[in-house]
Amino acid sequence: MAKKKSKPAGKKATRKTAKKIVKTAVKKAVKKPVTKASAKKKAAPVASDALFAPLPGAERRYLGRVQLEVVRAGAARVKRMIYPPGFRWSVDMKPAISTDLCMHAHVGYLVHGEIHIEYTDGCVVEFKAPQVVAIDPGHDGWVVGTEPVVLVEFDFERETVARMGMPTSHRHD
Repeated sequence: MAKKKSKPAGKKATRKTAKKIVKTAVKKAVKKPVTKASAKKKAAPVASDALFAPLPGAERRYLGRVQLEVVRAGAARVKRMIYPPGFRWSVDMKPAISTDLCMHAHVGYLVHGEIHIEYTDGCVVEFKAPQVVAIDPGHDGWVVGTEPVVLVEFDFERETVARMGMPTSHRHD
């Protein structure tokens, strides 16, 4: 194949080419400022830091690997519980509580994650956020998957079952 001979560029062509090169370099070097709106468009959705941030005014403690924060609200308590991945009641809480099953009733809102609940009669219930939960006393439960579970619960301490109108143990009516 024969090579094409190109004509040498004149002064005008050289100036245009140089201007293009400079303009392109300036565009690459000077980026548009990132605004909150543009950052939100580009950012992938992630669990909000607020879900895991300390709750102002709460009593904080750990109970069997569960991060528990409690705030009084009238005669009730509002609790945020964060269960880590791998948590299982019969493994992590049973030694601390000294009962074979969780005998507490849970009423609240599952904000993040997924939980599996099993009763002694073989009944299985699974909850996946976002979802309202009502769990009868007498259950084992565990976190499903690799995400922590965040549960916001409302209770009346030892009076939760009676005040919430729940059964004292799991049953099928």
